[in-house]
Amino acid sequence: MNPQMLPDLASSAADLSQPVAPDAPQRNGGDLVVETLSALGAETVFGIPGQHALGLFDALSRSPLHFVSSRVENNSAFAADGYSRATGEVGVLFLSTGPGALTALAGLQEAYATGVPMIVIASQIPLEGLGARRKGMLHQLDDQKASAANVTKSQRLIQHASGIPSAIQDAWTEAVSSPQGPVWVEVPQNVLLDPIFVPAVEDALAEPFDNPPRVELVREAVKWLKDAVRPAIVAGGGVRRGKAEEPLLAIAEKLNAPVVCTPGGNGAFPWDHELSLQSWVEDRHVTEVLEDADVLVVIGSSLGEVSSNYFTMEPRGRIIQIDAEPRVLESNRPALGIRADAGQALRALNDALDSSLSADADWHGASPADVVKETLAKVQARLDGQDLALERTFMADIRAAVPDDMQTFWDMTISAYWGWSCWDSRDGEFHSAQGAGGLGYGFPAAIGGALGLQSHGKPARVLAVAGDGSAMYSIAELATAKQHNAPVTWLIVDDGGYGILREYMVDSFGKATHTELTRPDFVKLAESFGVPAQRVKPEDVGDALKAGFAGDGPNVVVVDVLLKMFGPTHLNL
Repeated sequence: MNPQMLPDLASSAADLSQPVAPDAPQRNGGDLVVETLSALGAETVFGIPGQHALGLFDALSRSPLHFVSSRVENNSAFAADGYSRATGEVGVLFLSTGPGALTALAGLQEAYATGVPMIVIASQIPLEGLGARRKGMLHQLDDQKASAANVTKSQRLIQHASGIPSAIQDAWTEAVSSPQGPVWVEVPQNVLLDPIFVPAVEDALAEPFDNPPRVELVREAVKWLKDAVRPAIVAGGGVRRGKAEEPLLAIAEKLNAPVVCTPGGNGAFPWDHELSLQSWVEDRHVTEVLEDADVLVVIGSSLGEVSSNYFTMEPRGRIIQIDAEPRVLESNRPALGIRADAGQALRALNDALDSSLSADADWHGASPADVVKETLAKVQARLDGQDLALERTFMADIRAAVPDDMQTFWDMTISAYWGWSCWDSRDGEFHSAQGAGGLGYGFPAAIGGALGLQSHGKPARVLAVAGDGSAMYSIAELATAKQHNAPVTWLIVDDGGYGILREYMVDSFGKATHTELTRPDFVKLAESFGVPAQRVKPEDVGDALKAGFAGDGPNVVVVDVLLKMFGPTHLNL
C-alpha cells in the first residue's frame, strides 16, 4: 500500500466543527455505509478487501455486520446471490476498485438475469482522479459504473459522505422493487476514509415500489380465460420471486389448467398435483400441450430459449404474458402483455375469476388431468427408449438422499440440466445458474445460502452440485467454506472434461475438441484445506450424501461418472 494515497486523517479532523474526544474512534464515510446497511436490516456482507475500500472495512470493525471473505470476487457475488435466494433477503456485496470490481461482473450477470435483489458497494479511486483525466492511479478505469451497467439495475456514484445514507436507502428500495435485481453504488476512497461529523444513522426504511397490474388488462385477461376451454399455464421464476405460489395454485384449479414450471420456476407449483406437467419444458410432448392451449398464461417467463424448447414452440392460441420486467413482455411472442409483479397480478386475477370455470375445460374430449397423466407417461416412455438407466438412477438416488426441506444449488453441468427437468424440489428450493448460464455458481452460492440460513436459525445444511470443469471455477472457496465452517455438502461429478460441450461437439461435428481437462485429485485437494472428502462409485452416491449431510461444516463427495443428456426433442430425436 502507498501511504501517500491515503488522506491525512489528522489534518482533515482539524477542520471539523465538532470536537472529538482524544480516545474516541473517529467515524468516517465507511461508518455511514455500514450503519445504513444495518438500519435497513442487513446482517451479512460478502466480498474481498481492497486498498481503496479500506475505510469501508475499517468501519466493519465497529459494526454488527458479519463479513464473509471469499477468495475470488466473482464467487463473492455468487455467495451474496445464494444468500438472497436462500433467505429471501437482500444480498450485500463489498468490492474493491478496478480489477476487483470487474471480476465480480459475471456473478452479477446471474443475479441480474434471475432477478436477485443485491446491494453492491464498490469503492472507487479518490474524487480527484475521476473524470476524463488519466492520472495513472492504481485500479483506475475510465468509467467503472459503465462496466457494471449491463449487469445491474442502476449505478450510483456518491461524492459526499452526507449523501451515503439516502443513496443506499434508495438503492435498497430499487433492489427489492419488482423486477428485483442488483444495484450498484460507488464510493470514492477519500469519501470512505475522511472523518465525518454526520450523525450516526439511526433508522432507514426501504419499501418496494408497488407494481400492480392495470385494471383494464386484468379485465381483458379474465374475459379471455372465461371463454377458454383449453387453458394452460407456464410458471417462470417470477412466480417464485413474487411469492405467488398460492394464487397460482388457486387459479390453476379454477381454470382446471395444466401447469408446467420453467427451470427458474421449479417449485412454484406442486410437483405431484394432477395438473402438474412438472418441469419437462425440454420435451416435445409437453410442448405440444402448450401449443394446443387456446389461452396460454405465461407468468414470470420470457418464453426464452429453454422454456420454449429452444424456440420450437409455436402456440396456436392466444397468450397472456405477465412479467414485472417490461422488456420481457412480447419479446418472443405477441401477447396480452401485463407489466406487473407476479404476486400482485395473480392475486388480482384470482380475485376476479369465478370458481366455477373448471367445468368448462375440455381437451378434445379428455379432461386436463388425463392430458397431464398421458403426457407425463409419454415423457417417461421417450426416456425409456434411450439408454439412460444410469442417469435416471443417479438423479433418483440423489433425490432420495436429499431431505425434503433441503435447499440445493446447481452449477452448469449435466446433472443440473437433468435437474431442470426432473428435480422435485418438494419443501426445499431449487437454485441454478440458468439465468445467465455462467460456470462456478453452485458451490459459492451454496456457501452464501448455508451461512444465511444458519444466521436465521434455520436448518442450514445445503447441497451444491458441480461438474469437474465448473468446480475448478470455485475451488478456492474451499478455504472460505472451511474458514466459516459452512454446512455445505459439495457433490462433484467428475467426468474429466466439459461434459455437455463434449456432447454438443460430438453430435455436431463427430468429435470433441479441447473439452478434455487435466483435473486435480479433488479428494486430496479438499483434505488439504481440512475439508473431509470421499470418492465413491455412482451407485453409492446416495449413501455418501447422507453421510455428508450428517457431518459438521463443509464436506465433499466426488463421483467418477460419465453422464449423458436425454435426446433433445427440439432436434426431433
